Amino acid sequence: MLKFLALLALLASATVHAQTTLQTDLPLNYLEQANAESSHQPLVIFLHGYGSNEQDLFGIKDDLPATYTYLSVRAPMTMEEGSYQWFRKRGEGAYNGKTDDLKSSGQVLLDFIAQAAKKYHTEPDKVFLVGFSQGAIMSYEVALRHPEAVGGIAALSGRILPVLKSELKKEEKHLPLAIFIGHGKEDTRLPFKDGTDADNLLQSLLLKPEFHAYEGLGHTISAAEIEDLNAWLQRLNP
Repeated sequence: MLKFLALLALLASATVHAQTTLQTDLPLNYLEQANAESSHQPLVIFLHGYGSNEQDLFGIKDDLPATYTYLSVRAPMTMEEGSYQWFRKRGEGAYNGKTDDLKSSGQVLLDFIAQAAKKYHTEPDKVFLVGFSQGAIMSYEVALRHPEAVGGIAALSGRILPVLKSELKKEEKHLPLAIFIGHGKEDTRLPFKDGTDADNLLQSLLLKPEFHAYEGLGHTISAAEIEDLNAWLQRLNP
């Protein structure tokens, strides 16, 4: 679960356009920041990590492009009050997901993306998933299986699961997909190698991920990573 202790000063402020009331009109519950200028602007969808909730990443929006639309979604599987997950883990040692969970959560997320794009008048190539940990795994899961649904993903401290790796065919022509990978070198939950392995696999598929390694960073998000993410998002909408 992402901890923001080191980022409180950075993420504490809220914009006047942020809707802190939970929205329930789409397939997944979510928080929203949108304004009149957001129509036809990029749509950024935050996907939280294991055991967390929709509030966890929402503060990052304050340091990202101001005119974009931001939604922070709640994973569909309840662990306990205020704690949710995208899939159940298969064993304690590995961070692999149960196949049925991946399929069901992937489908509901795909439906959410399509309906959100319609609601906020955004084309699919301007929809970007920003996922942390288990949310990053889901970003890979949805975008690599359905690249027509999004314009890109930012995978923060995540990995590509073996079940997905085995189904990606190098000989197939893959649609263009903007990819940002950020990973801390001291991550003990999802080791740094998970990030480099994802980078290598994506390059073998002729995709061009933008890879960022962070010295001394564990399983969390740093201010430097948010700065890099902000720059990446801005380049996608010149």
